[in-house]
Amino acid sequence: MLEIRRLVLLRELAIRGTLAAVAEALNFSPSAVSQQLSLLEKETGMTLLRKAGRRVQLTPQAEVLVQSAGDVLDTLERAEAALQASLTRVSGKVRVAVFQSAALALMPATLRAMASQFPDVRVEMVQREPEEALRETWARDFDMVIAEQYPAHAAPHHPGLDRRALTTDPIRLALPAAEAALHPVDSLSEARVMPWVMEPRGAASRHFAEQLCRSTGFEPDVRYETADLQAHIRLVESGNAVALIPDLVWAGRDTSCRLLDLPELPAAPSSPPSAWPARRPRRPGPSGKRSKRSPGRHNPPSGQLPQVRAFAMLPG
Repeated sequence: MLEIRRLVLLRELAIRGTLAAVAEALNFSPSAVSQQLSLLEKETGMTLLRKAGRRVQLTPQAEVLVQSAGDVLDTLERAEAALQASLTRVSGKVRVAVFQSAALALMPATLRAMASQFPDVRVEMVQREPEEALRETWARDFDMVIAEQYPAHAAPHHPGLDRRALTTDPIRLALPAAEAALHPVDSLSEARVMPWVMEPRGAASRHFAEQLCRSTGFEPDVRYETADLQAHIRLVESGNAVALIPDLVWAGRDTSCRLLDLPELPAAPSSPPSAWPARRPRRPGPSGKRSKRSPGRHNPPSGQLPQVRAFAMLPG
């Protein structure tokens, strides 16, 4: 019978790409990882790895084992879930990766509810960018990721992750109060004269914001670049910049910013199912609730204003 731990190492190599990355993730030495994979080759009697420069490549036979390793892990986790379900108290640890807006708007109440309903469950939360967090959840570094998806920017697909929709929020143009602005601005088109603050290049929000400005007829003057949306808000409130910000950020706080609706988008196509049947009940996870909004802001029907979608994904 094949050694499960060696199958797991082979799967980790398929996910992380190098022996060094596997060793770092699992707190092994690279030589120990290499030795265990060599023993797996002896167990199977087949060549599983080929050298490709300084790296190694998986053979087709290794790919078969990687798929099987994933199936074995799923089976073991379902067995663990069934065992936990037989107990009168739910216990364990849940590691959750979240993006900043969710950490501010969704997680505080969720953590409080978890502490009240499941006091023996330890919830650990780490802030991650959505694309990075999705891959790390697929690699089982996290039990769940709460991620976001901007218009015309699909989240990467990782097989075996179960997706659950949480909320959908309009994106609005945040402008300084009239008396604080460097220039008088009352529309997206007029915002061409103002400095902009955006997330770093490569972020879905950055791509969306730049494309929206260009479709309006101007190239935004991006003077300030930060992934911290609280810094975006402060730069806008102080009159130094304008920004495109989803409503989720405003949950539980007031602001002096003026929030303007953006031009309407074409009706969105039918969204994919919000859930697939592969969800594992291994550990309890946070449930998303629509955040409360300040008076004067509304939640328009889907397909009108540009919207960012928040969703949770966990291994199925």
